[in-house]
Amino acid sequence: MLNLSPSNKIQLPREDFWSLKSVIKEKSTKKVIRVFYVFFMIAVILMFIPWTQNVRSNGKLITLRPEQRPQTINTIIAGRIEKWYVKDGDVVKKGDTLLFISEVKDGYFDPKLVERTKDQLRVKEQSVRTYGDKVVSLDNRIDALIESGKLKLQQAQIKLKQTRLKLISDSIDYQVARNNYDIAKDQFNRFEKLTNEGLKSQTELEVRKVSMQRAQGSMISSQQKLLQSRNDIIDAKVELSSIEAKYRDEVSKAESDKFSAMTSMYETEVDVTKLQTQSANYSIRNGMYIITAPQDGVVTKVIQSGIGETVKQGEEILTIMPKVYDLAVEMYILPMDLPLIHQGQKVRLQFDGWPAIVFSGWPNTSHGTYGGEVFAIDNFAQEDGTFRVLISPDTSDYTWPKALRVGGGTNSMILLKDVPIWYELWRIINGFPPDFYKKSDVKANKEKK
Repeated sequence: MLNLSPSNKIQLPREDFWSLKSVIKEKSTKKVIRVFYVFFMIAVILMFIPWTQNVRSNGKLITLRPEQRPQTINTIIAGRIEKWYVKDGDVVKKGDTLLFISEVKDGYFDPKLVERTKDQLRVKEQSVRTYGDKVVSLDNRIDALIESGKLKLQQAQIKLKQTRLKLISDSIDYQVARNNYDIAKDQFNRFEKLTNEGLKSQTELEVRKVSMQRAQGSMISSQQKLLQSRNDIIDAKVELSSIEAKYRDEVSKAESDKFSAMTSMYETEVDVTKLQTQSANYSIRNGMYIITAPQDGVVTKVIQSGIGETVKQGEEILTIMPKVYDLAVEMYILPMDLPLIHQGQKVRLQFDGWPAIVFSGWPNTSHGTYGGEVFAIDNFAQEDGTFRVLISPDTSDYTWPKALRVGGGTNSMILLKDVPIWYELWRIINGFPPDFYKKSDVKANKEKK
């Protein structure tokens, strides 16, 4: 039976039991307190170490210039693939032939379409020259008619003037003949009275009567000439008006023919212009059957394939990556971080496929990262509400790897203000944004340093 009474105390030496000796140590509490104090002092010291605030975001590699980005070659016209001159991975220079296509529209099947169109153009141009000559001839005819009309009018006016002068002359003759008749009549009356009184003979009376009758005949003849002169004046006026109307009608008809010829000439010139445009279009279209490289580059992907395959107008054929390009990085930041970003701000970049050791708060101690600068900031938001930031290489830092390719991924850190670690922890716990500062503040700090 075991002696388990409380009064019975058995003292066992600890040195004989190594397991008990390793578990129970004397003064372990004091060592723990010392270790705690040491770690606390280290933590306090670490709290005052500078920490670089930053805005992190994923991005991808692009090119700064639009003409240096991957380019898709399209067909300007519809056609059928006849022959390929390149394949994926081929290096091409500007102007190298990529593809040859043939015509598929029935309106362009004629192999001599351009020559026949040029023949039509030459005929139309000859028609324009013919109409021009006709217009010149009609101008000459109009000038001749106007000149002839002027001469005819002058002739008619002279004739009218002559008729008027003849009228005056006939009027004077008539007046003289009338006076003579009146005198002869008075003499006959006096002789008749004297004969009745027996003072004159019958023979003398008959002589006076004959003289009176002659004067009367002369007066009637002069009156007839006067009336004829008046009628001639009317005829001259009618002839003058007729000449004016005749030549006016002839000139108007010639001008009408001239305007008709000019209208036909202008219409033919319109046809000439259309044919010129059509001929130029046909010539340019013939040059579109051969598709060439727009710039130096590498064929990255052939979209269409096969011989005899039909491609539509504007359809994609292949993609070319320019041989020379300037790399940049595009990243997207939240609206709350936008006021913290400005042009020229330093950025640290980690490229996919390049190993790196990154300390976001201590960028100078990171390895495998490369420098960049904020090149541009979009003034409008994307569909998801973020803003795009373009980053160009930092010329004062390490050169970016030459093996980088457009479209590769990146992890970007835009560097902000240097603050103590305790302040950064306090800011994160309270949910405050990073400190906002301007570029002028950075320059002032550098000048102070």
